[in-house]
Amino acid sequence: MKIKEIVDALERFAPLPLQDGFDNAGLQVGLTEADCAGALLCLDVTEEVLDEAIREGCNLVVSHHPLIFKGIKSLTASNYVERCVIKAIKHDITIFSAHTNMDNAVNGVNFKMAEKIGLAQVQVLDRREDGWLGAGAGVVGELPEPESEDTFLRRIKQVFAVGCVRHTAYTGRQVRKVALCGGAGAFLMPKAIAQGADVFITGEIKYHDYFGKAEEILLAEIGHYESEQYTKEIFYQIIKEQFPDVRLVMTAVNTNPINYL
Repeated sequence: MKIKEIVDALERFAPLPLQDGFDNAGLQVGLTEADCAGALLCLDVTEEVLDEAIREGCNLVVSHHPLIFKGIKSLTASNYVERCVIKAIKHDITIFSAHTNMDNAVNGVNFKMAEKIGLAQVQVLDRREDGWLGAGAGVVGELPEPESEDTFLRRIKQVFAVGCVRHTAYTGRQVRKVALCGGAGAFLMPKAIAQGADVFITGEIKYHDYFGKAEEILLAEIGHYESEQYTKEIFYQIIKEQFPDVRLVMTAVNTNPINYL
């Protein structure tokens, strides 16, 4: 099985034109004509992740966050990105990333979050209007049964293994309609409010964005890494369904740079 065939399958699921303008999804390092000896699936590419790929005999690394965001003018091992590029090239490892194109894809990152929470009637929160049917940012759906705000947030903390859930004051309402966006999704708060959501969950919210929302919606911030961690399962499902013989390894490395005391 050629690496190119796996890359093509991932791009069919989450086409590169779906990525946001700031992004750099797609092929990061390496060649795609080689046979795939194994694929390591991860959220971030770090030196430790590449060491894991080497130990596991994987010559393909599929990540959510791109290793390379900005242009590289030299390769001098002066930072972790350059060191990772050098290591990948030395060990003939191809790195491919599906980032905001996977966020915006139908059944992508946000749909996976909704699945973990148990939402039904899931729809895109902010639909794209450029011909990509059903694609867009964030999702909104409903719980099978209403939950108290405290019960819901405690369940979210457990489902996503969150060290700390930051949230606005309780509104006193039951939670039934849930809007969410993995990663840095605070820009969708007005859409969540307009949809009549009881709660909006995302990975990152700035301090000042918490103000003025207490009466309209419950905001919950669960961490960037935590919100997107299940993206690896999407990669696994795409590849396993189409190429059942390809050896897949879910990274055992926790690449979250944020620790909780």
